[in-house]
Amino acid sequence: MAIDTAATVTPIATHRSLAEQARLTDTTFILAVFTTLSGKPCAKLVPVQAVEQLAADGVGFAGYAAGMIGQQPRDPDLIAIPDPETFTPIPFVKPGLAMVHCTPHVEGEPWPFAPRVILQRTLARAAERGYTVNVGAEIEYFLVDKAAGGLTPADTADVSLQPCYDARDVTRMYDHLAEVSTAMNSLGWGNYASDHEDGNGQFEQNFDYADAMVTADRVITARYLLSVIAEKRGMKATFMPKPFTDRTGSGMHMHLSLWDGDRALFPDAADPRGLGLSPTAYGFLAGLLEHACALQGVIAPTVNSYKRIGATSTASGATWSPRYATYGGNDRTHYLRVPDQHRVELRGADGSANPYLAIAASVAAGLDGIDRALDPGAPGEQRGDMLPMTLVHAMDALESDPILTGALDIAGPGVAEYFAARKREEFFAWHNTVSAWEIEHYLTAF
Repeated sequence: MAIDTAATVTPIATHRSLAEQARLTDTTFILAVFTTLSGKPCAKLVPVQAVEQLAADGVGFAGYAAGMIGQQPRDPDLIAIPDPETFTPIPFVKPGLAMVHCTPHVEGEPWPFAPRVILQRTLARAAERGYTVNVGAEIEYFLVDKAAGGLTPADTADVSLQPCYDARDVTRMYDHLAEVSTAMNSLGWGNYASDHEDGNGQFEQNFDYADAMVTADRVITARYLLSVIAEKRGMKATFMPKPFTDRTGSGMHMHLSLWDGDRALFPDAADPRGLGLSPTAYGFLAGLLEHACALQGVIAPTVNSYKRIGATSTASGATWSPRYATYGGNDRTHYLRVPDQHRVELRGADGSANPYLAIAASVAAGLDGIDRALDPGAPGEQRGDMLPMTLVHAMDALESDPILTGALDIAGPGVAEYFAARKREEFFAWHNTVSAWEIEHYLTAF
């Protein structure tokens, strides 16, 4: 049964020290977490008796062993400095456990290859223009069993051709969905819906939008929570963009908006194009469209991502994945959807996206559109650029785009070059692997 966490977690007011928050929540151990460029969450388990040392000095990691790009075995330790504002009690995982997100440093300086550092610098640049960036993220994932026979939905009764929103499928996964929802709401995230998505075994949990950094931290935390809560019931939660050939892939749709304090900068009732958007919003939209092909290399960063983007059909009849860089109103066939005048939904990101990098790159693209007063044209009328068909095509686009490479290099040079090189290696490692499809089609064909 789902654990009732409402009575065990009390959201703590911000601006308290790490030690105060640990004491007020009866925390006994803290997961000090940082995230690598590939999106891997790394952590050390720190006993509460060492919380003052953690707050003052951080905790050390061998960066190369953790998979932190830019580090070699010979390099000095990577020191993860905790951000007390991110302290998150998670007793529904283990009694007394909490998590805190950390910013990696090396020899006293923020590490330029650290995604959290890249997003911090990007948001600071937006703030210089007078903008606060708010982001909402939709986390789609599959609940699966992985056995010798292959990958199957964890719910063996989830077999209908159009399972989206099916009340019976949702009910069979009630314990999992309710526990996740209760956990999110106990943390003050504002989970307002849990639903079955378009693929068999696919689900989504929604929570309120927030400041861009808060949302990026919450995406990492949510993936962790979804994974460990699923494991307790013998399931595996996967954020892989396309785990099944014939089913809809998992996106990470991002809802982006700019604000000046409490004033929303996207709405404009006098909009002649009918979407209720301001010139600022249209500039931001145009920037996203202008840089869409390069942006895909950051927000869809795996070989498997392009099985989702390139899908032409699924068992349900729709892919729900854009293939062209277009925009429109409340229309889910576009790369950019405008559900209302306050926000723009970017639908190109997927479940493998690193949320820090995805938000940083998207904001950089949008700001460039504002700076250059770009015009996206009329909504829904023009056929935009076709998105990259493979990861290597996306890297070609990324490397030729100075705005997007500049976004990755904002904390220090070399990040974009390193990122693209690693992604090319990933593509050719996959390309050099003989697949079951090739055996089936070529073994006796000649």
